[in-house]
Amino acid sequence: MVDVTSSLKAFLSDAILPLLLVWALIFAILEKVKFFGENKKQLNAIISLVIGLIFSFSVFPKLVVGNLILFLAVSLVALFVILLLWGFIFGTEKEGFKPENWMKLSLAVIFGIAFIGAIFWATGWNKKLGSLVSINLSNPIFLNIVFVIIIAVVLALFMSQGKK
Repeated sequence: MVDVTSSLKAFLSDAILPLLLVWALIFAILEKVKFFGENKKQLNAIISLVIGLIFSFSVFPKLVVGNLILFLAVSLVALFVILLLWGFIFGTEKEGFKPENWMKLSLAVIFGIAFIGAIFWATGWNKKLGSLVSINLSNPIFLNIVFVIIIAVVLALFMSQGKK
């Protein structure tokens, strides 16, 4: 028996959404360029609909656009994370803790390495590179040492800022 929700989802994702995407993009381009002249919304809508229908019935262009949209979504999230970290490191603060230039550079390098590691983890490339680096980072002793070092560095930074 056919599941109604899965067939509806397939119909929406394979037919309706690509049609609406292409129709909206072509309509916006035709309206902006004014290819057929001023106030020709009906003509622009019909031409956009025809191009959208042709697009939605062809398989390969839908696959390409679907992959590009997935790449765009992942790229936008990655860009947001990069800009968030950039603002954290290089942002200006009028009051409070002001990091020195060497601290900014070291934080930028650490966050850059962490970002690249996150990309490797999210894409699954870390499993391919796992045989090159086989350190058990989840060992409790290792984690405790790392946390003690991080706390000591943060305390040293705040203590050195307070003396100035």
